[in-house]
Formats: sequence, structure tokens, C-alpha cells
Amino acid sequence: MNLYHSDWICDRLKDVSLINAASLPADTVPDYEFDYLEISNVNYHGIVDPEAIERLRYEDAPSRARRQVVKNCTMISSVRPNLQAVAFVDNGRKDFICSTGFNVVLPVEKRLSPKFTYYTLISEGARQYFEATAKGVGYPAVDDKDFGSFPMPLPPLPEQQRIAAYLDASCAAIDAAVVAKRRQIETLDGVRKDIIQKAVTRGLEEHPELKKTGNVWMNEVPVTWELVSLKRVSEMQGGLTLGKVYEGPLIERPYLRVANVQDGHLNLQDVTTIEVPEEVAHRVELRPGDVLMTEGGDLDKLGRGTVWSGEIPDCLHQNHIFAIRCFTHKLLPAFLAYLTASRYGRDYFEATGKRTTNLASTNSTKVGLFPIPQPSISEQYAICHFLDETLNHVTRIVNGIESQIATLNSYRKSLIHECVTGQRRITEADVARTRRSEAESVRR
Repeated sequence: MNLYHSDWICDRLKDVSLINAASLPADTVPDYEFDYLEISNVNYHGIVDPEAIERLRYEDAPSRARRQVVKNCTMISSVRPNLQAVAFVDNGRKDFICSTGFNVVLPVEKRLSPKFTYYTLISEGARQYFEATAKGVGYPAVDDKDFGSFPMPLPPLPEQQRIAAYLDASCAAIDAAVVAKRRQIETLDGVRKDIIQKAVTRGLEEHPELKKTGNVWMNEVPVTWELVSLKRVSEMQGGLTLGKVYEGPLIERPYLRVANVQDGHLNLQDVTTIEVPEEVAHRVELRPGDVLMTEGGDLDKLGRGTVWSGEIPDCLHQNHIFAIRCFTHKLLPAFLAYLTASRYGRDYFEATGKRTTNLASTNSTKVGLFPIPQPSISEQYAICHFLDETLNHVTRIVNGIESQIATLNSYRKSLIHECVTGQRRITEADVARTRRSEAESVRR
């Protein structure tokens, strides 16, 4: 890999650093405690959540909790390097252990700046090298020999330190801009929820006259509306139980799994097929207009409806997905989908869902009892039309902000790549200017 500036020398990573220098010994006393970090809690930008670092006793820890982490080291994923789980440790946390899914790199500081090492290991060139040398299909990993042979650029140490300081300030400014834009998206999400909540529970009038319902979930609705249980204005279709053995002639059909029904949309990139008797297929076939609701999953997504528009012909569905078929002279599928996405709908399913440690579930009875505020069909059409247009406008704004975030992240990666390969040479004036800009943005 000849990516670096011709003025720079290059050496193997293992010759200018200590890799996995210390591990927990096999005879560690059972009551020994340590802070543990798993590979799933780290991404390209470092540790995702400091609270993800668990305090464990040795006897309760997984067997992969072995590698000791010290100040000024870089942890980088060796297992599934495509994850780009990379973190820099800039303080001396006592008894810090990470998963063997990481390689722990401690630079020889007379030759290699710790932070320059980190930026080089998250650069595009490093990513390409580790992905190219990883072995294995389902769970690829970079072996010790290939990892240690990574060609590390070695500009003069003062230049390494300038590059690291410049990237620290530049990346901090970029990351702050990304955080600000994500806050904008969160604000817009709140606006979106407020718009849906008002429209599906109060209609489009500014101050509608209300009446009491006597229902604990929604005690008031506009005077011209009714409040009915979902089972009174729809029918529910159950789905396929996977693993069941059928006899006789079978036909092959595509079918939806829970993973295909996402938060307010469908993910149809990976739709599998199943062989069933024709009469079974007919019984669990989806029809355009069905509202798909998941039986289990994360609590905040439980019972959230997505309208099926016939995207895949002759498609079936798993039994953990309810297909709600609205009586369209009483309830529009789109209106039901908006109801399930509203704060009112979320409150109902989150309160009535059965919770386990990490997941939650509902059942057909609770779905059927979901109280539906029911305006006339013409008013439902008007509400859905208003929400479609208004939320499409919000979505366009969100998409624009997400595009800006993608541009910032792309610029961050290209900036790191240019600096650690010598395509962009950094002077003391560059560092001073970037630090001034960072300080000014903080004051603002």
C-alpha cells in the first residue's frame, strides 16, 4: 500500500507499537473486578456510550473479556473490521479490560504519536487494508500477522503531533456541527408527533367542541366523533407459524418477517420465501390496504402500523405480524396507521405491552381493544390528506439535514485520510487557525 507522501518513511505497525501487550491471566482471582467494554459499544467515532462500560467480576465475565487497556492506546476491531469499531483512550482508567474482538495498540512514543496512531487507524486507507486482509465469510477477522504488518506512516514526530492537534480541533468542530443538526432532527420529530397527535385526536379545527367518552385512554373526542374498539371496525388476520411441516402439494410464496416491518416503513430488501399448501397461502395472503402491526420487539415500536400497498404480489406474513383489515366504510387504513404512530397510540401500546428484559410484546386481544377515535370517513380523508402533505414537507427538511450530516461525515473522513497520508501538509499556522475557529464556535 503506497499511499503516503514520498518524504515520509513507513514501518510495520508491530515495529513501532506494542499490540495486545497485556491480558488478564488465566489464574486471576475470582473476586477481581474490572471495567469491561464490548465491541458492539464502539463505532467509528469512538465509545458510543460511556455508560456501556460495565463493572464485572472476573467469574461473571465472558471469556472474551481479556485485553487490558491503558492510557494513550487505540482499540480497533480485529473481528468484523467492517464495523470500524475504533476508540482512543486518553486517560488511565484503572482495571480497564476490553473484548478480544479488539486489538489494543500502544505506540512507542519516541517514534509514534498516540493520537496520530488513532487517526491513521480510522483512516480510509486503514479501513481498506483491514477489510482486504480479513479472513472468513460470516465472521471475518484480521489475524495477528496481517494486523501487525499494517504499513504505518512515520512523518517526523513534531509533524505527527501537528497533524493530531489539527485533526482534534477540526473533527471537534465537525462533530459539534453534526450534533447540532441531529438536535434539529429531534426537534422536527417532536413537531411531527405534535402534528399527528392533534390531527388524529382533535381533527383539523383549531378549537373543536369536545364530549366525554368515559374511556380511560381517551376521555374526550370532538362531539361529532365516536370512540370504538379497533375490533369493531376491522378484522384481524393471523400469519404463518414458521417451522410447521406440511404434507401434500406445496407452492412457494414470499413472506414478511418481523424484520421487514420497520418503524413506520417497510424494509423489503431481504424477503424470504416459504413453501405451503395453496389453501394455507390463501388464508394468510396480504391484501393492499392491510395495516401491518408487529406483535413484539422494542417497546417504542410495538403495535406501530404500516400500510401494505401490495409491494410484492402474493405475499404472505409471519404469525408475529398482525394484518389489520379495516372496514373501509368506517376506518381508513392510513388513519389507523397515523393513530398507531401518534403519542396516544404509543402510550396505549407501551402501557399495555408485556415487557421482558430487552423486548416487549402485545397480543390480538389488546390490539383489538385499542380505542379508535372515529370521525366520519370524509373527515378521515381530510385528516390523512393534511398529514400526508404536512409531514412530507417535514420529511423533506429532515432529508436535507441528513444529507448535510452525511456530507460532514464524509468530509471528516476525507480530511483524516488527506492528513495522515501527507496529501495535506499541516503547519503550526494551520493548527493555530483551527484552534481559534474551535474556540470561537464554543463562545458562540
